[in-house]
Amino acid sequence: MSNGLTDAYERTVLARPWLSLAIVAVVFLLALSQVPKIKLDASADSLLLQGDPDLEFFREIGEAYRAEEFLLLTWAPDGPLLGDESLIPLRAMADELRALPGVSSVTTVWDVPLLESPPVGLSDITAGEGLPTLETPDLDRGLALTEFTTSPIYANLLVSEGGDLTAVQVNLARDVTYFTLLDEREELRRLARRDALDAAGQVELARIEEAFKQHSSVALEQQSRLVAEVRNIADAYRGHAQIFVGGVPMIASDMVSFVRSDLVLFGSAIIGVMLVVLALIFRRVRWVVIPLVTCVVTVTVMLGLLGFLDWRMTVISSNFVAVLLIITLAIAIHLIVRYRELHAEDPDGDLYVRVRDAVRLMAVPCLYTGATTVVAFVSLVVSGIQPVIDFGYMMTVGIVLALLLAFVIVPCMMLVWPKGRPFKYGAVHQAMTVKFAAITDKHGTGILLVTAVLVGVVFWGVSRLQVENRFIDYFKDTTEIYQGMELLDSKLGGTIPLDIVISAPDTSQPLPGLEAVAPAADATPVSADDEFAEDFDDFAPVDTSAVSGESLDEWDDGFGDDFGDGFGDEGDAFATEESFKPSYWFSYEGLRTIDAVHNLVDARTETGKVLSLSTTFAVVKDLLGADIGSVELALVQRSLPQDIADLMVNPYFSVEDEQARVTLRAMETSKELRRDAFLKELHQELTDGLGLAPEQVKFTGMLVLYNNVLQSLFKSQILTLGVVFLAITVMFWLLFRSLRLALIALAPNLLAAGLVLGTMGVLGIPLDIMTITIAAIVVGIGVDDCIHYVHRFIREFKVDRDYRQSMYRCHGSIGRAMYYTTITVVIGFSMLTLSNFNPSIYFGLLTVLAMVVAVLGALLLLPQLILVFKPLGPEGDAGAVSS
Repeated sequence: MSNGLTDAYERTVLARPWLSLAIVAVVFLLALSQVPKIKLDASADSLLLQGDPDLEFFREIGEAYRAEEFLLLTWAPDGPLLGDESLIPLRAMADELRALPGVSSVTTVWDVPLLESPPVGLSDITAGEGLPTLETPDLDRGLALTEFTTSPIYANLLVSEGGDLTAVQVNLARDVTYFTLLDEREELRRLARRDALDAAGQVELARIEEAFKQHSSVALEQQSRLVAEVRNIADAYRGHAQIFVGGVPMIASDMVSFVRSDLVLFGSAIIGVMLVVLALIFRRVRWVVIPLVTCVVTVTVMLGLLGFLDWRMTVISSNFVAVLLIITLAIAIHLIVRYRELHAEDPDGDLYVRVRDAVRLMAVPCLYTGATTVVAFVSLVVSGIQPVIDFGYMMTVGIVLALLLAFVIVPCMMLVWPKGRPFKYGAVHQAMTVKFAAITDKHGTGILLVTAVLVGVVFWGVSRLQVENRFIDYFKDTTEIYQGMELLDSKLGGTIPLDIVISAPDTSQPLPGLEAVAPAADATPVSADDEFAEDFDDFAPVDTSAVSGESLDEWDDGFGDDFGDGFGDEGDAFATEESFKPSYWFSYEGLRTIDAVHNLVDARTETGKVLSLSTTFAVVKDLLGADIGSVELALVQRSLPQDIADLMVNPYFSVEDEQARVTLRAMETSKELRRDAFLKELHQELTDGLGLAPEQVKFTGMLVLYNNVLQSLFKSQILTLGVVFLAITVMFWLLFRSLRLALIALAPNLLAAGLVLGTMGVLGIPLDIMTITIAAIVVGIGVDDCIHYVHRFIREFKVDRDYRQSMYRCHGSIGRAMYYTTITVVIGFSMLTLSNFNPSIYFGLLTVLAMVVAVLGALLLLPQLILVFKPLGPEGDAGAVSS
């Protein structure tokens, strides 16, 4: 620290300790008043890759097919599923759910039309006669159960194949304001990315972003209340059936709940454990109170800043609280240990001088540890994922606050605290740190051999590291959300949605991949195909006015678009006779194409329920008892009543874009699911295997978007670590003024980061948006230990130019501070293993591993490398140094 800054610091801080602490207290109280304003954001928008072109297409498809969010309740009664003991309370529960504000509709087995109980004909549907439901008097419920368990539409979607479980879908009203603001924001952002936004546009963009942010906050709170109300209603009916609640809104609500609980409960527990450990280590009240006050004030001021700026935390960026505790505690302990050393050396010295010297000696290494740690966390900013970006920025601001507050609170509290007796370091206090020096001295070769083995483990583990995850793994198997997702996968067709949107081809060109399923040239076609073949060449609208005049009686199918990814309350406009145009997808070739795609997708082990026009055609074939000809295809496209079309056609077909939509749900609980490989293989099978042109096939849905996030993490973060280490090497070079010493100091950091990532690979812990931050944390922690150790080693080496004696003195001084910090953090963060949120558990365990590996690397490998390579020059007497 320069003389000018030192003098200013002494005049403004150390010379007026009470005033400095009073100012800190005022800032603390102001920050505390802002803490209640903190908001947690777990919306889907906050977890997606910004600027992803697939995200724009996803929103376009959602708008075109009027997708609604929904909650799913599973209903598994003890008795028969369609018995009165099950159906009567099921209807009562559905009525209560419909009455909730924010619910647009509720779908149960009571609400859907039955086509085979008894069987009806296609003419019955197009004639507009009311179709039977479970409400129909004298309905044969045995036939209804058979239909529910075998129908291509209902089986494994509304009712399980075993007939013992049904789903209740609660569709949430589409938030028009949200999507209006979202569209305006995205359009302005697109203009901004093209530098096509003027000053007024920039102001409008800022206004829209703020409006969207505020509306999203209100919407999330309302949705959380709705989820809680749905759960309360479900709880009242658990005596009639086993009920689990699931769905994306519930996942978001539970994630916020778990994170908020962890922040309060485990934040308090970590501080409590730190108090106990510090008391055991230092055995003086002041050395327990001072670091804890520093940590609490720093975290509170940072949280108050977030509340004041409306800077929202997410399930990822909320981890900054725990990491900031580590960094602040480390700074405080280093200052305290250095002060105690000076006090032990000169018990009768002046208190002010002792405090000033402790600050002066620790200022440079602490500032450099802060700067290098900031570099590590800034690497997160390039991820393109807002929560990860926020975590990087929050840690950058938090580290600056930690340095400022620690260098005010710790020395000022030392100055105002009543004088204490000097601490005498005895053998019991030196044992652990000095033993590390002895191990290095006597077993240096062994340390290098162990390091070589660990490097091999690192390469093996990193090669096994997967950029993948399962949402279900975020929760313990005892939680309702875990059990509900598992039940949905095993009995109700899967969890994670995927849409395959296929554009109609140029019909003048044959589809070579479909030749295998085309009739042979000499085959005798069935009668329906004969009829179709006669009409196909000059296909024209068929006069169906006789069967399409009236709509069905009003019934609310209630299926939201995402239930099975296809049953929508709203759909494309019903084609009137004047606007009717025959579509490729309702021709014989289109039927063959969509059948081939549907069957290929359905055959994949990763897929659950698959729905498409092929499902509709299969239902029509069952109704007819024969294949479909041109008349039937025309009827399906043109003459179905609106509500039937909304159920069987519009979710899978866009007349404006000539698109067919295949919806499926992936088996989230399957440990074999590899999103990226699955999507690539499926696309290749559709193009190479079926002959579809690559531009015809587009994937969308949460499966695609989250896969893009994971792949972006690998490219932007793992590869960016090399740049981070390069930047840290330059900083080491500037600090230590020796390239060789900089490279030596970097080695333990590389090993620590690699070993944590390698351990994740060996244990099968995937790299995802929750665990990616661990790499930055490891680098930051490892860098801190190495800077402190090497900085102190240089100072000790100048005393006698003896490498081994310098090592012993460093282990007995700065090594003690590193050891204390590690012990305190390890025990404190072990508390996170009690969380219900698995990412919090991984975060705690991996942070513990990172701390242990970092301190071992700094106390064993680093000194051994210094002894081997002698980067400070040859050994000699102290006089040579002074000269």
